[in-house]
Formats: sequence, C-alpha cells, structure tokens
Amino acid sequence: MTKPRVRYVILFVICLMYFISYIDRVNISVAAPLIRKELGLSATQLGLIFSAFAYPYAATQIYGGWLADRYGPRVVLTLLSIVWAGATILTGLSGSVATLVLSRMMVGVGEGGAFPAATRAFSSWTPVRERGMARGLSQGSSRLGGALTPPIVLFIVARYGWRAAFIVLGVVSAAWTIVWIALFRNTPQEHPAVSAEEIADIGSSVPRRILGTPVQTPWRELIAKMWLVTFVDFCYGWSLWVFLTWLPSYLSDARHFPLSQMALMTMLPLMGGVFGDLAGGFVSDAIYTRTGDLRLARRSVIVTGLAGAFLFILPAVITQSAVAAVWYLALAFFFLEITNPVLWTLPLDIAPHYSGTAGGMMNTGFGLAGMVSPLLFGFLIDRTGNYQLPFFLSAALLLVGALFALRIDPLERVQAAA
Repeated sequence: MTKPRVRYVILFVICLMYFISYIDRVNISVAAPLIRKELGLSATQLGLIFSAFAYPYAATQIYGGWLADRYGPRVVLTLLSIVWAGATILTGLSGSVATLVLSRMMVGVGEGGAFPAATRAFSSWTPVRERGMARGLSQGSSRLGGALTPPIVLFIVARYGWRAAFIVLGVVSAAWTIVWIALFRNTPQEHPAVSAEEIADIGSSVPRRILGTPVQTPWRELIAKMWLVTFVDFCYGWSLWVFLTWLPSYLSDARHFPLSQMALMTMLPLMGGVFGDLAGGFVSDAIYTRTGDLRLARRSVIVTGLAGAFLFILPAVITQSAVAAVWYLALAFFFLEITNPVLWTLPLDIAPHYSGTAGGMMNTGFGLAGMVSPLLFGFLIDRTGNYQLPFFLSAALLLVGALFALRIDPLERVQAAA
C-alpha cells in the first residue's frame, strides 16, 4: 500500500491559510455598512479604514519573502499569522477611526509577508511538475475565502453583532497557527513523516534552504524588466480592491439590497473570481502547449481578462436593474481574475532565479493600488453622492492596463548572477 504523500497535506494547510487570510482581509467590507452606521463614519473615513491595510501590506512584500529565505517559512509564517490573528480580534474591540485604522494596518503587516513566505514553502515542498497546480489551488482558495466571507460574516453578525465576527475569525486564524506549527517543517528532509521515496519524488531540482546565506540580487535588471508587470498589476489591483472593499456598501447603498439578501448578492460576484482564477492559468498553459508561443500565452489572457472586465463593469453601473448589476459584476470579476494566475506566473518566466523577489515587486503594484483605490473611491462618493464616477475611473484603468499588457515580454529573462 502506497504511503500518503505528506506534501499534499502541507499543500492543504497552505491553501487553508490563503482561504482564512482572505476572509480576514475582506471581512471589514462586509461589516462596513454596520460599522459606518454605529460610528457615524463618512465614506471618506470608511475608505481610509479600507486602505489602511494596504500600506504595510505593500511595504512588507519583498521583506517577508527575504525573511522566509533567511530563517525559514515555518517561524516567519507563525509570527505573521499571530500578528494578523491578534489584529483581527482587535478590530472587533475598536470604537474609533483611529483604532480601526491601527488594527487594519496590523492585519496588513501580518498578511503582507504571508504570501511570499508561503511561496518559499512551495519552492521546497513542491516538485516542478506540480507547481502550477499548487499555485492555482492556493490562489483559488484565497478567492473562495473572499467569496464565502459575506455569508460567514453576516451569519455571525445577525446573531451576535459585527464585533463578534472579528473576534471569532481572529480565533480561527490563531487555531490555524497551531496546526501550521504542528504539521509544517521547512524542508521535506526535516519532516519525520516524509519517506525517502517521497523526498526522491519531490526531486533534486527543488532548491535547498540554506539559512543565512547571502544572495546577490540584480536589483537594477529586475526593476528594468519587472516595472511593466508591476504597473499592469497596479491597474488590475485597483479594481480588485474595489470589489474587496466597496462591493457590499455599493449593493447596500446604491442597489438597496436588504441585509437578508446581502450575503448572496455579495457572494455571487466574488464567486465569479474563483472560477476566473481557476480558468486563467489553465487557458494560458493550453495556449502555450498548442502554439509554443509564450508571449501569446501570457499576453492574450491578460489583455482578454482586463478588457472583458472593462466591458462588463460599464453596464453594471448603468443598468437600472439591481439584479442585473450583480450578474454584470460577476462577469466583470470573472474576467478580472483570469489575469491573476498569469500575473503570478510572469515572475517565474522573467526571473526564474529570483522569482520570490520578482513576485514581491509585482505584488507591490497591487499593494500600492490598495493604498489609493479604496480611499479615492470613498472620496469621490462623498463628492458626487453616487458610485458611478469611481466605477468609471476603475474601468478606465482596466483599459490602460490592457494596452500596457501588450508590451509585456515573458522571454526577456533576468539571468542568474555568476
């Protein structure tokens, strides 16, 4: 009888982290209408609370990956999850804009380095032939977490209030930390349950983690070849942050859905993103397998995704039907998320020897968008009294991102230093 593969247990635990972390990222937007009403917040103040997460999130991307490279993902991800779990609980205890901003910033500190640290874990535990599958499942898990946040949060809110939702979710994150410490080791060789057969199956191509070893990083060349990907990721991230932060408020304020329907109406667009994430990487790989043209495989999916999101956001805002708006938003988010796995693949294409650093650079564009997008979105709502102008701005950036994506060249690779 074949012994179960421990690496699949590790993959499940990491996917669970992606799932939980996105719930802790999106929960503030679901509870936002109740928080705004209780504390008497303006849309601009609410936008400030939304964007507070993104400042430390963007700042810790590259640093989180570097720490995991140096000290190992086990201890780094343990510390980071403790930080965001505690900050999530603190959110439920907050009573002012200042404490809400502080707690959301601490969630950003914890989650900012989490994905790069998890990526470092993938490099040790996943054979090259399974990395696409692992990345697809992890990214899909994060979007599934975002999609299921509305029913989870609203179920708790309906019975115990919005504060209890954050406390419960913070405790769940802390429980995941215990599971992580118990089951994960930095390398398969360190894990007592991993057989010699599985270590051989993972393969010698997986890089060994050598703690404290300095790495010569060609920063100038990385920036020169990654800036365009970072900019496109910024354009993509602008609209993603809108979905993750303002969607429940939009459906409540502009489309007038009652609380009893909010869970379903918020979940439907976000579920579109789950299917988009699963489809994007598969379609890109299929194009490459058929044609052998890596440029076409990457560019076509990104351009189609951003352009498709642009085309469906416009009728979502203009239509008079609230239900039709939800379905248009679901289609827009589906196309938007088609681009996500391909964007995460580009660092591997362009900088295979420095994919952690390159991935951090790329995702910094997403973090920078998060600093500005939710805050400016709320400011424009206060100024105009409606949601149309901020949605039109998001649509325009999608079109700009699609045009710039035509210039991305995955074959312009950063070579390994001697």
